[in-house]
Amino acid sequence: MRFIITQLRKICYNKFGDRMDCIFCKIINGDIPSYKIYEDETVYSFLDINPKGVGHTLVIPKKHFKDLDDIDLDTLKHINEITKMLKKRIEEKLNPDGIQIVQNNGCLQEVKHYHTHIIPAYLTSKDMTVEEVYEILK
Repeated sequence: MRFIITQLRKICYNKFGDRMDCIFCKIINGDIPSYKIYEDETVYSFLDINPKGVGHTLVIPKKHFKDLDDIDLDTLKHINEITKMLKKRIEEKLNPDGIQIVQNNGCLQEVKHYHTHIIPAYLTSKDMTVEEVYEILK
């Protein structure tokens, strides 16, 4: 008897059933590498590779939602809980002077997959690579 093992991949579809080519879905699936700092059954969080501040982190749902109008309230609540937890982790480990939480929609949204930015700010320059930040936050 022969067993065939297949790896199931999450494929993004929009609400009309059309397959999507989404960079965040590719990150979740492992097709594109990332500096993952948190994952559970609902969300995936990773460091932005072009950070606006040392420790710039993205929190995204694993299920593809385009924006705030598209996402369900349970997922949104969970994302906010994880954002709050990661904000505290960043504060404890990187000691920023402030943190900006941002969620963009429409023309302000670079990637059309709902996501929240956690952007630390520093009064004095903090020079660290994404790899160095990853080692601290993982």
